[in-house]
Amino acid sequence: MRRVFTSLLILVFAAALLLFGAALWWLHEPMKLRLPPGSQVADLSIEPGTSADGVAEAVVASGANVPVLLLQAWFRFSGQARQIKAGSYELVPGTTPRKLLSMLVRGEETLRSFTLVEGWNFRQVRAALQKSEQLVPDTLGLEPEIIMQKLGRPGLHPEGRFYPDTYSYAKGSSDLALLKRAARAMDKRLEAAWALRSPDSPLKTPEQALILASIVEKETGKASDRPQIGGVFSNRLRLGMLLQTDPTVIYGLGPQFDGNLRKRDLLADTPYNTYTRAGLPPTPIAMPGKAALLAAVQPAPTQALYFVARGDGSSHFSASLDEHNRAVNTYQRGK
Repeated sequence: MRRVFTSLLILVFAAALLLFGAALWWLHEPMKLRLPPGSQVADLSIEPGTSADGVAEAVVASGANVPVLLLQAWFRFSGQARQIKAGSYELVPGTTPRKLLSMLVRGEETLRSFTLVEGWNFRQVRAALQKSEQLVPDTLGLEPEIIMQKLGRPGLHPEGRFYPDTYSYAKGSSDLALLKRAARAMDKRLEAAWALRSPDSPLKTPEQALILASIVEKETGKASDRPQIGGVFSNRLRLGMLLQTDPTVIYGLGPQFDGNLRKRDLLADTPYNTYTRAGLPPTPIAMPGKAALLAAVQPAPTQALYFVARGDGSSHFSASLDEHNRAVNTYQRGK
């Protein structure tokens, strides 16, 4: 009897050992995936509140060729079932059940990126959002004022309110959520810049700083010129001179601008024509970056009141109209 009992124990132990080995092998064996035509990944979406069993079912439904009961048992046995995070994931060839659970517990969602470019206006932002991969277009067809209401900023003009940067997002994210992050980022950047403003700055509010920064952003792409340009406009604001900056006129023309700024455009009065109206325009004209924000609040100390493009991306600065006219003849008219 004792021999029989011992033999049974040996058999049970051997079976358990085999089962353990098989389970260990299965956990480290890449799952076979049924991939959509032309795709190299299988999309997996886990909704908030989904049970561990539901997650296993979603994995199989997404294209993993694995017994759902086995996957459910693995999630439970691991002790990490409650730690699985909702989100958007991608299953790639080579994913094992062990790697799968680790990915779900860590919340390693597949992220895309979206870049807001310095100097873009809101029309360009919206056009880029519509082309973004796997970003839900909740703003599609909405008027700008409605978008701002949904962002919790009713009555605020959208121009220049979003900080130019690269933002990561999970598949299926709303474009409204991305804009909200970019708006908060601009709030922080503007607040930080305003705290560093020069004591003699002619700017009275952070709003004015944002408007001037947007003009500086559009006037040059050369980083070293930005503080000087900020200085020119600050000098003009102090003296009550017209800003006379082309980018504001172009912005006021809107989509009808054909790339050629004419004399009649400079004479046509709009709220954004700084050749016909004194002071800053009513809103920003683009998204300023960090350097432009700092140039607006910390302009270079200069006597210059004028500047003209040299044609190589840089500008020539002048303190008098005579000097400016000579520079225009040199760099613009070739005289």
